[in-house]
Amino acid sequence: MERENSISCETQLEYCRAVIKPDERDEKVIIFVDNGFSGGNVDRDGFQNMMRLVRRGEVSKVIVYKLDRISRSLTDFVNILQEFKAHKVEFVSSQESFDTSSPYGEMIVKILMVFAEFERMSIINRVTQAYAHRSEMGFYMGGRRPYGFELVPTVIHNIRTKMLKPLPAEGEQVRDIFEAYARDGASLRRIVDILTAEGKHPLDGSGWTTAKLSALLKNPIYVKADLDVYDYFERRGVQITGDVSLFTGECGARLYGRARHRSDDPDWSDLRLVLLTHPGLVESDIWLKCQRKLERNRQITNSGCNPTSWLAGKVVCGKCGSTMTTIKGKRGKNGEVRRYFNCTGKTHKKICTGTEVTVYAGDLEEMISACIAGKLENPGTVRSSAEQGDPVEVNALKLKLKAVEQSERQLLEAALSGGFQGDLLEIAHRKAAELKRNRLTLQERIEELKRGGGPGAQADLALAWRNASYSQRKSAAMIVIDKIVIDGDGGTKVFWNF
Repeated sequence: MERENSISCETQLEYCRAVIKPDERDEKVIIFVDNGFSGGNVDRDGFQNMMRLVRRGEVSKVIVYKLDRISRSLTDFVNILQEFKAHKVEFVSSQESFDTSSPYGEMIVKILMVFAEFERMSIINRVTQAYAHRSEMGFYMGGRRPYGFELVPTVIHNIRTKMLKPLPAEGEQVRDIFEAYARDGASLRRIVDILTAEGKHPLDGSGWTTAKLSALLKNPIYVKADLDVYDYFERRGVQITGDVSLFTGECGARLYGRARHRSDDPDWSDLRLVLLTHPGLVESDIWLKCQRKLERNRQITNSGCNPTSWLAGKVVCGKCGSTMTTIKGKRGKNGEVRRYFNCTGKTHKKICTGTEVTVYAGDLEEMISACIAGKLENPGTVRSSAEQGDPVEVNALKLKLKAVEQSERQLLEAALSGGFQGDLLEIAHRKAAELKRNRLTLQERIEELKRGGGPGAQADLALAWRNASYSQRKSAAMIVIDKIVIDGDGGTKVFWNF
């Protein structure tokens, strides 16, 4: 597609034809057009086809409209010229007069290419800055329409753009998915199976997969972004655009950029969160609960010591009494590889027919994890509303938080007034880092208490279990579980050590 107000491809070709010499008119002319591609990219079909002919010795002259039409990179252009020289190919530009056969002409060409490359980088910088500025203003910056919304025209800061508007039917499906996954024992695969069994297919005509559900659940475009959501992203090092006072729990947000992955600990420092103008669909507490669950599952899945399951050694076949081990299944259409438990009496001893249904490791782990969390929370005791987040403890934590924030402000004021020099500046940096850690720790604890994690060792143990790593869960399972018996029809019986 040709750009508006630019010279058309046909006009450029006419300029190229005009520099063909009279004694060359009978020569065979091949036209290569890479319509819609920038000169900054040499991976263009037309250009690559031309270079193949050059390398086969079938080209004597190459004519371009301008230098930057063949390349905007000085390095690429020098390499192209070297290839032309090696194959005795003459190079001509219809808009610049030079002779590449002489050192002077080659120098002029390279100088022109320096300016072409500078212009290309300037354009990239302008586009990048404009994109960042428009996104910070809350503009929807394109991409596929998120499920649950439609794009409608709007005007923001006197600029015509588009915004997201919730679609009632799709939005209701989105809320149901978040609420279902937030429940204890729920897994992505189980939700896919339930949605499929109930005939609740996406209203855009596609199908549900675990990958699609995972992407949907992670997207902050659906959350009613409030202070808790702000804190969640701030703790993870995300750059947040806009003042904290704007996070009122009404509008959704969007993440720009890509996270850098370091083992099972992603680095989010290159990501930027922008508050948009559309109303969110999901309450922040539900959305945050889903994020914590996704993170726990990712830690377990990515653990280098997770060849099988943290339940390994505890699962027994109800038919023959043999231990059941995990096996990796085939990769599905969505790229997911599922693990399932298989009876060693069937595979090794040949004395059993195994279970009649597939016992997926992920589903069993989810169920047992929910049972253990319930036991650690002591479900036999019903907490009163006063115990749900002890107001005295919450208030004390808030006072500590206020004191830390006040210390941070004082440190900042001292730094701005030039009160730190030399070694004192390094000490101030360490003090600032310590205050930030204390502030985030206090905010985390206040959030836990607000969620109902009242005081007491039982609540602390339940929280520790939910945040436990693979190795920690395996160690705890060895202590609290005697065995897990799987019947032939897939029924499960858990025998506890306490």
